[in-house]
Amino acid sequence: MSNWTAEELEALPSRYRGNLVNGILGFKPALLVGTASLEGETNLAVFSNVFHIGASPPLLGLIIRPSPQGTERHTLNNILATKAFTLNHINESMVPAAHQTSARYPRNRSEFSETGLTEDWFEKFAAPSVKEAPVKLGLLMIEHQVLAVNNTHLIIAGLQWLQCPESGIRSDGSVNLVDFDSQSACGLDSYHGAKPGQRFAYAKVDRSPQTQR
Repeated sequence: MSNWTAEELEALPSRYRGNLVNGILGFKPALLVGTASLEGETNLAVFSNVFHIGASPPLLGLIIRPSPQGTERHTLNNILATKAFTLNHINESMVPAAHQTSARYPRNRSEFSETGLTEDWFEKFAAPSVKEAPVKLGLLMIEHQVLAVNNTHLIIAGLQWLQCPESGIRSDGSVNLVDFDSQSACGLDSYHGAKPGQRFAYAKVDRSPQTQR
């Protein structure tokens, strides 16, 4: 069993520490974030820092790390300029191209063309989605915060539209990620497919856990 104190973690080599802290919480959604600049230059980047905030109204949060010295955050800059972005699920065949979007291409080289993925535009929406993605969401930024603890950017956005195959949505509205072949991420470089899991009825204090289909 390995043990680290906060001080010992801070003393680790930065790459080792980054891999450890990014991966230790387990699987997170692997999503491609599509954006465009005011000039129409498109950008695509893989993220695993997206989370649910609320369902009424539908709100999602996106965490974007601060820029290393001398580099640009094209995704962040585009969202701040246009307020629009898309979230796109990644299926297994898309994984190599999706991971390649994490390379630091210059602004004038779109990750769409560099990776072979295809731009798909929802009517009158200012950000491109990924044609190959099994699930696509369009969002508009509502709030932007810079977290004082480490200058990380928090984007809070409202869901504007959603596209997905009907076969992956159950009669109660719950989602079957296995049907979509949606991939998750562990750490910065590992991608994993979904498999059928255990599903339970709503928990109540006066009965034992009950499985359901």
